[in-house]
Amino acid sequence: MDTTNREQRGQQWLQELLQLAGLPAKISFEASPSFWEDSCWLVIDQAGLTPEQIETLTGSDGSVLDSIQYLGNTILNLGLEPDEQGAFTVDLAGYRSRRYAELREIAENAADLVREAGKEVELKSLSAAERRQVHTILKEHTDLETYSRGQEPDRRLVVRLL
Repeated sequence: MDTTNREQRGQQWLQELLQLAGLPAKISFEASPSFWEDSCWLVIDQAGLTPEQIETLTGSDGSVLDSIQYLGNTILNLGLEPDEQGAFTVDLAGYRSRRYAELREIAENAADLVREAGKEVELKSLSAAERRQVHTILKEHTDLETYSRGQEPDRRLVVRLL
């Protein structure tokens, strides 16, 4: 499936979901930022939404936005061959960029702490997508390794010296 068709399907699905929720908003596409894994970046236009609606759609710690994104990835890839599937990222009001900056700071602080104390550090309360981002952020640190420990919903990312 070509990228344009994937983007159109994603846009149509997300727009319909928001309309069903009583939150009609326009959906646009943006190229994935350099810090983000390659995906179809669907951006909800906040212009017609109230601050309360934006807060509701984002959810506590991005939980609603993550759930919408997970649902979209599941539905939009259902029944497609693996080489036809694609990743979708849903953003609203710049949340993903702000959260990435927070995750980068958390990751760098954990790296510093591991080096100073010489002990592993567990990072709690990260979604699966956020754990993947921290793994990616810390890959550039060749003296450290990361892995996940535990089972959902109490899965943690561990950072330790090699």
